[in-house]
Amino acid sequence: MALMHFDENSFKANLGKPGLLVVDFWADWCGPCKMLGPVIEQLAKDFDGRATVGKINVDDEPELAQKYQISSIPAVLLFKNGTCVDKLIGVQPPENFTKAIERNL
Repeated sequence: MALMHFDENSFKANLGKPGLLVVDFWADWCGPCKMLGPVIEQLAKDFDGRATVGKINVDDEPELAQKYQISSIPAVLLFKNGTCVDKLIGVQPPENFTKAIERNL
C-alpha cells in the first residue's frame, strides 16, 4: 500500500484496525518536514503489508494535532491497536524510524 494521507475520518478508521499505524504529523511550510518526507515514503514501501504508514497535515487537522499533543513537527507517532506506543520528534536518521517500527511490530 502506498503512503496514505489521512484526514480525521480516515485516521480514525485506520486507528481502529489491528496492527501498527505509523503517522507523520507535518505541515507544508515546515522545512524539516519536507526533509523527512522521502524517508516516510520509503518506510511506506519498506513496511508495506506489515504496517500502515501515513501523514497528517497539522494545518488541515488541528484537532488531531491537539489531541496527540503535537507541539513540534515533524512528529512521527506509532500506534498499535489504537494506542500510541512510540513517538519520534524531528528529523532523525532513517534507521531510527526503521528500528522503532520493527520494535513495535
